[in-house]
Amino acid sequence: MNDEAAIVARGLTRTFGKVVAVDRIDLTVNRAQVYGFLGPNGSGKTTAIRMLCGLLLPSAGTIDVLGYQIPEQAEALKRRIGYMTQKFSLYDDLTVRENLEFVAAVHELDRAQTRARVAGLLERYWLGEQRGQLAGTLSGGQKQRLALAAAVLHKPELLLLDEPTSAVDPQSRREFWDSLFALTDAGTTILVSTHYMDEAERCHRLAILDRGRLVADGTPHELENALPGQVLLVDCANPRAAQNALANLPGIAAMAQIGASLRVLGSDSADLRARIAADLHAADIDARVETTRPNLEDVFVAATRQAPAPRAEIRA
Repeated sequence: MNDEAAIVARGLTRTFGKVVAVDRIDLTVNRAQVYGFLGPNGSGKTTAIRMLCGLLLPSAGTIDVLGYQIPEQAEALKRRIGYMTQKFSLYDDLTVRENLEFVAAVHELDRAQTRARVAGLLERYWLGEQRGQLAGTLSGGQKQRLALAAAVLHKPELLLLDEPTSAVDPQSRREFWDSLFALTDAGTTILVSTHYMDEAERCHRLAILDRGRLVADGTPHELENALPGQVLLVDCANPRAAQNALANLPGIAAMAQIGASLRVLGSDSADLRARIAADLHAADIDARVETTRPNLEDVFVAATRQAPAPRAEIRA
């Protein structure tokens, strides 16, 4: 295993009967970085994470996590990883402090270690005033911070997070990501699944999953630069009418209204821009059509609209 890699998976596959949930994924996650899993619901993100931490047996493939062969050495790996699920999984009828003390007992910390570690985490994750509050009465953001504190209580080398911000407000999400980067600065490797584009853009490296397959892999900047085709921005008074007018134009892969503009993902045909302008003019729509830089949402749309193939065209 590469000393710089925390996770190396090759040919990772999981089937449930005739359903292929994860299909021959090759994955390398380097240490002390945030590696993101981006994909629609049902794309295989959670299944892949559960295999990587030894909670689910793969149907095929090899997994090496922190030098341990998974699933054979999954039990030994447990003490070196933290896992935070999408659903709040601590005890609602215990206080914040009692939940952390319980997790400390599970990891067999002694009293002095537990006291010092719990006190530090309560301060770091802004839970000091809630230490005696029942966990079930916390807000979504407070529950999220408590779950993160519990996941890192034993100072894991690797942290796996399954859509951890799906039920919190934007400010709580921003604070959560600040906490993640503080952990990577201290040497922790983080694998996080998300379906938020702004979160995906924050990752050091990103994998896009679709129907169980890895369809894109690279830094956000690399993926944007590798996007095939072109992105055009149509500015007009009625973007919805413009979208209807262009619905059957060859060379357009996808369109989305963004405020008062229409964002068009199209082929690299040299005359596409002119054909769009001509069709809009024929529909009596006054519009300005300009090229624009691709963003991560364009990459996501292009990657997940492709028909299943052995390997994706978008790869950096």
